[in-house]
Amino acid sequence: MMAPREYDESDAHIRPARSTRPRSKDRPDYSGAKQVLVTTVDRGRTTCITDEGKIITAMRARELGPKSVVVGDLVSVVGDISGSDGSLARIVAVKERRNSLSRTVDDVAKVERTIVANIDQLVIVVAASNPEPRRGLIDRFLVCAFNEGITPILLITKNDLGEAPSFLADYEHLGIQILHTSIKTDSREEDIAMLRRVLLGKTSVLVGHSGVGKSTLINALVPNAMRLTGDVNDVTGRGRHTSSSAIALPLAATLELQDGWIIDTPGIRAFGLSHFDANKIVAAFSDLSEVAASCMNNCSHNEKDCKLDAWAAPDGVTNSARTARLESLRSLLAIKGEIPAENLASLD
Repeated sequence: MMAPREYDESDAHIRPARSTRPRSKDRPDYSGAKQVLVTTVDRGRTTCITDEGKIITAMRARELGPKSVVVGDLVSVVGDISGSDGSLARIVAVKERRNSLSRTVDDVAKVERTIVANIDQLVIVVAASNPEPRRGLIDRFLVCAFNEGITPILLITKNDLGEAPSFLADYEHLGIQILHTSIKTDSREEDIAMLRRVLLGKTSVLVGHSGVGKSTLINALVPNAMRLTGDVNDVTGRGRHTSSSAIALPLAATLELQDGWIIDTPGIRAFGLSHFDANKIVAAFSDLSEVAASCMNNCSHNEKDCKLDAWAAPDGVTNSARTARLESLRSLLAIKGEIPAENLASLD
C-alpha cells in the first residue's frame, strides 16, 4: 500500500500582487485635446472629422465603455490626429449631448440603445406603398422626437407607385411638416430640391423601415455618397437591410459648398419605448394630453369614464381619425403595462 504523500513548504504557491506599480493620484491632462465630430462607429473604430475637414480614425479610451460614443457626438481626441493612413487617435471624453435618439431592441428589453445624438430634425421616411406605412412606428418616432426637443418631419416616398394611406394626412394637423418625393416622375428633381432646402443648415437623421428609400434619398442629396440600395421582399413585404450602421454625411448646398449634416441609419423594424415613462408617452400626443390631464387620478386611459373616449366620439358620434389616434396611444401605453396588451390590436 502506497504511503500518503507528505507536503512541505515547496508545495505552497503564493499568488503575486496584481500590480507592483503604485497607483498614482495624478490624472492625465487632456486640456489640449482636439474636439471633433463623430461621423460613424463601426467594429470598435470611430471615424471623426475636424472643423478643418480632416478625417481621422480613433478608438475609445477604456474608461469610456464600449457603448459610450455614437454618431453625432462631439468628442475630445488625443494622439495621432494627422489623418494619415494607419494613424489612430484616442477618444478621451464625450461632450454632453443636447438630445439623442434612443430605443430598446423591443418592448420587453430594458436595455436602452442610443442610435445618434445632437440632432435638429428627425425625418421619418415612409413609402406610399411597398412597404405599407404603419401608424404605430410613426407614433413611436414622434414620442422620442417630442420628448427630446427634435423637430419631426414626415417624408412620404414612392408617391408614383401608389396612393398614400389617408391617415398620414392627419399628422399635418399636429403641426408636422409633410414632404413628398417620387422615384421616376418628372417632379423628382423638384422634390429633392425642396427637401434639400428643408435640411440645409441642420443636422438631420433619416429613420424608417428597410425598403422605404432612405439610401436612395441620401445618394440624391449627397454627391458621391454611394450608399447601397435594396428592394422589398415580395413574400414578406419588408425591405432588405442595406445599411449596417449609422453614418453622418455632409449635406451639399451646391457641389462646392457643404452646409449641414444628414445621417443615414439602418432600417428599423422594431423601435421599443420601454425606456420611456408612461407620462412622457401621453405628453407626446399633444392632441390628447390636455384631455388626458382631466381624467380621474391614476386613470389608465382604457377604462370606463375615461375622458379620451368622449374626445374620440364627440356628441356620441365616432370620429375615425380621433379613434385611430387614441388606439395608437393605448397600444404604446400597453407596453408599459398600463393596459393589458391582449386587449388591443397591434398597430405596428
